[in-house]
Amino acid sequence: MNGADPGDSFVEVIAREVEADPGNLALREDFITLLLEQDPGRAATELKAFEALGGDPARVRLLRARLMAARLRTSNPPPPAETAPPAASSAPTARSAGSEPVPTPAHQDRQDSSAAVSESLWDAERPAVTLADVAGLAEVKRHLDTAFLAPLRNPEMAAAFGQKPGGSLLMYGPPGCGKTFIARAIAGDLGASFLHVTLADLLGKWVGESEKAIQSVFRNARAAAPCVIFFDEFDALGGRRTSGGGGSQTMRMLVTQLLEELDGVAGVNDGVYFLAATNRPWDIDSALRRPGRIDKTVLVLPPDAVARAAIVQGALEGKPADGVDVLAVAAATEGFSGADLKHLTTTVLQQAMVESMSGGELVPVTTDAMLAAVGGITPSTTSWFDQVAPVLEYGVDDGTFDQLRVYRVKRGMR
Repeated sequence: MNGADPGDSFVEVIAREVEADPGNLALREDFITLLLEQDPGRAATELKAFEALGGDPARVRLLRARLMAARLRTSNPPPPAETAPPAASSAPTARSAGSEPVPTPAHQDRQDSSAAVSESLWDAERPAVTLADVAGLAEVKRHLDTAFLAPLRNPEMAAAFGQKPGGSLLMYGPPGCGKTFIARAIAGDLGASFLHVTLADLLGKWVGESEKAIQSVFRNARAAAPCVIFFDEFDALGGRRTSGGGGSQTMRMLVTQLLEELDGVAGVNDGVYFLAATNRPWDIDSALRRPGRIDKTVLVLPPDAVARAAIVQGALEGKPADGVDVLAVAAATEGFSGADLKHLTTTVLQQAMVESMSGGELVPVTTDAMLAAVGGITPSTTSWFDQVAPVLEYGVDDGTFDQLRVYRVKRGMR
């Protein structure tokens, strides 16, 4: 990089490059990723700038989740003795004869918060959708059935080969491509309950609360078995553990607790299925990916033409539309995620609404209007494929990316 002072830190060198080219969103995103490990406060400021400059909303959401994880790693709450008000000399002792301890307000706050975590009832739903309701994605569904679902649908046969009911699966791919919907559909196929867990559900105010929240999730899942646990944005929770620092210790504790639950240390996991989704599988801690844990993966790619047509059709259902040719729209939107397609239909519907209000009569959405709007939208999946390219070229691959490599070859990607 030009003009770099040998005495400058790498962060400052990148900061100058960002300042020199403020509209380079890819560079700014890399800068935010770098700051997450070293300066979460500055990362938050850069994230606001990234969003204000038109950064991809899906990337913004993911970076926010990673920022929350970074803040958790660097948090260092004061010990209870520093937060509790000093007791007056005439106050009763903590334990009177024959009575329970009298908690201080700070202690009570921690006690109440801890109880809320340990006793929280995670809302388990019974999804009505199944994989039959997922339009297209034949290759994804075939891989799911071969690698994960077939043994679960045939428990007697699986038992004959020593396989227990349960299992784990990591879904990865570009953002906005339906990983959450597929997770619900898997639960529907299995006739299982479904627990959707995000990072925000697990973060606690006090040290140790996040581990208790993880325990609570698995405890409730075991009670509701058969049950699917779905961890979204999994890289924010199950990211690589690094050495050094109190923040790293916090993340080690979280990942270690998750490992214990997956291994069934705290209880038998028969009938508990663990699904996780991530856009950054290369950031998942290797201990979580070893055989016997989350050792199965499936690539969830942008929807194919059949799925794209179904998404557009569903988004326009019940709206004023004049015979929109959804197949033509699907053909023109190769590489669009499901979120991109919904954004496309929302944009065209808003345009038609404005025209209707201006003219005083209903103006329906047309095929031409849909195709004209396509040119103004860049698929959000493009940046993800750009990100994964160096990982495939230089990273260590344990077979996770086999499907992705085949996909890229088929489409002539570098």
